[in-house]
Amino acid sequence: MTPFDTILTHPGSAHKDEFLACSVLLALHPVPLVRREPTPADLANPATAVVDVGDHHDPALHNFDHHQLPKDHPPTCSLSLVLQHLGLYDDARLFCDWLETAEWFDCRGPHATAKWLGVSSDALAKLNSPLDVTLLRRFALAARLEPGQALWEMMRMIGEDLLDYVKSLRARLDFIDLHAEIWTVDLAGSPAEILFLPRTDPLPDDPSMGIDRFIEIRDLSARVVGTVSPDRRSTGYGLSRYRDNARLNFSRLAGQPGVHFTHARGFVAKTSLTDIPQLKALVALAGVG
Repeated sequence: MTPFDTILTHPGSAHKDEFLACSVLLALHPVPLVRREPTPADLANPATAVVDVGDHHDPALHNFDHHQLPKDHPPTCSLSLVLQHLGLYDDARLFCDWLETAEWFDCRGPHATAKWLGVSSDALAKLNSPLDVTLLRRFALAARLEPGQALWEMMRMIGEDLLDYVKSLRARLDFIDLHAEIWTVDLAGSPAEILFLPRTDPLPDDPSMGIDRFIEIRDLSARVVGTVSPDRRSTGYGLSRYRDNARLNFSRLAGQPGVHFTHARGFVAKTSLTDIPQLKALVALAGVG
């Protein structure tokens, strides 16, 4: 993205979409953020990023407003436009389950969003958090935010974490796609599929992160009942149920050689074993008829 020296968004009440859009931009460009109506000169100046205001979407000029889009346009918010410009939108929609809901909420309002989600409007209100309320309220009260100010720094961190999550998860999914195997293991007399991720050198931090999303993306959810992946706290492996599948109860592995932890509820176990036949045997022992 071409550098700019100011981010500008609308004054008054603040919403999650422009807050997050500005946060992402701040993560890439640590510049002052101003909350006022844009002038024609602002919209024509690529050195000023205009977010969620101005009735223009022109990425070349760093204008990211969606309010001029037709009423029947798919729900799109200012965060959508920024992520599209960065080439991250498709992955963000794939990895961030909350993004589509944020788009609906901003474009269609709470009642239509609740209907789309299949819940009551009251249910949405029950999901509100003091984190959302305080951050958006303090953002709404600000006229200008600069580096060093608490809210500016918090927004930059939120943007950094969002970008890091999307980019790192894509890298993890590519890693899993390259290395993962599907085992067929007998569980109490009936075959079942287990996703196995071997240890590699180098091994990514928290290698199991992304496995559940990989299973969903690869349309394996109806087949896979559990996973075996490198334990980030040891040189062994973690054994887990996928979506709490009742066909596996890892508490049954308590006391088995090489098993140093089993959860009492049976959804996870840890082992120092690394031999694949031994790992498959442990999974089989955890099988429930």
